[in-house]
Amino acid sequence: MQVTETLAEGLKHEFQISVPASDLDAKADARLVDLKERVRLNGFRPGKVPVSHLKKVYGRSVMAETVEQTIRDTNTKIFTERGFRLATEPKVTMPTEEKAVEDILAGKSDLNYTVSIEVVPTIQLADFKGFSVEKPVADVTEADVDEAIKRIADQNRSYAAKADGAKAETGDRVTVSFKGSIDGTPFDGGIGENIQVVIGSNTFIPGFEEELLGLAAGETRTLKVSFPKNYTNLELAGKPAEFETTASLIEAPQDTEINDEFAKTLGLESLDKLKEAARVRLTVEYAAATRQRVKRMLLDRLDEAHRFEAPPSLVDEEFNLMWNSIKGEMESGGKTFADEDTTEEAAKEEYRKIADRRVRLGLVLSEIGEKNKITVTEDEISRAVIERARSMPGREKEVWEYYQKNANALAQLRAPIYEDKVVDFILELANVTEKKVTREDLYKDDDAEKTAA
Repeated sequence: MQVTETLAEGLKHEFQISVPASDLDAKADARLVDLKERVRLNGFRPGKVPVSHLKKVYGRSVMAETVEQTIRDTNTKIFTERGFRLATEPKVTMPTEEKAVEDILAGKSDLNYTVSIEVVPTIQLADFKGFSVEKPVADVTEADVDEAIKRIADQNRSYAAKADGAKAETGDRVTVSFKGSIDGTPFDGGIGENIQVVIGSNTFIPGFEEELLGLAAGETRTLKVSFPKNYTNLELAGKPAEFETTASLIEAPQDTEINDEFAKTLGLESLDKLKEAARVRLTVEYAAATRQRVKRMLLDRLDEAHRFEAPPSLVDEEFNLMWNSIKGEMESGGKTFADEDTTEEAAKEEYRKIADRRVRLGLVLSEIGEKNKITVTEDEISRAVIERARSMPGREKEVWEYYQKNANALAQLRAPIYEDKVVDFILELANVTEKKVTREDLYKDDDAEKTAA
């Protein structure tokens, strides 16, 4: 066998491999000998079929299997000897001309092929004991608790009918019946009876709620709106529609008195118990926000300390996922890059930088975990599945079965658990100090999360 490296450019390598026909023939004959003990052919006793006859019957398929296995084994040997860690699957280029393929399968020609690879660079990890991380901590104040309870009251507010002839305003709840059509033709799912719509809640397709402004009970109006381009029903996505809509009731929101009686409507004994529950929930939320801020700071530090060329194919893959998502969001919202005070070229450049960062950080976290034997246990995966199932009441069994049958879904659960364990490992070594901050300061950098790994 002859191996010639024809390209060594950054993280990209290419090899030309030639395997003599005699080697392939010997391997194929060995497979036929093994097959001799297992195959059953009419006219021959078990184990007594001549290899020459087997070659006539199975020679082509056995040689095809031999070629496939030889390529796998040869590639593995090449990569292992050179200490390569592959970033992507190797690309194998074989002869395509019919005669060339036939000659190889007939054992008349050497196997010549090219394999192209992209490798993961060698990563020199930083000394994490030299990392300094400032941990922002916010206390839950009485004002925070009162604000949280006010939000709960607003979410559970009651509505009262407005006077005859009163017009619908933002915040009002309008009960409507409608019939939808596109180009004058009704469509499936376009009919609604006695549907309650809170104007300003943004629960209906864009424009629908705004078109209800000024409507009175008993009044009929034709609402002209368009379905979002990313609407789940592809037959309706992006199309303009008309809804002949009649309002039967206009209700105004009522102020909710926050007292013991209100707490009891939520299943709690008193207002004090409601405040206690709100404080516990806020404490958990603040802790999660603190964790997220610390994690972002740590990832920034890892990014600064590990500068290397990321495998281009992985960066391209990450960028394409992000870019397709961004384009979809902008199209569904009817926005342009000019609305965001940028250009498509500038946005692409920015997101490619983010993709490069994500790939590098992913490789660094993987290297840290591998070198320090950090793993995710089956118990941790099971707990994550159970937690996901609990978040979907009534569908627990369906969720559980989905993850049991879907390896990719389990991998998606495993990834954040693994990342968090690596982060915790680094924080154990780093110099972490606490800093008291306000709630506003704790949450002010949420937009930066898009750059996290």
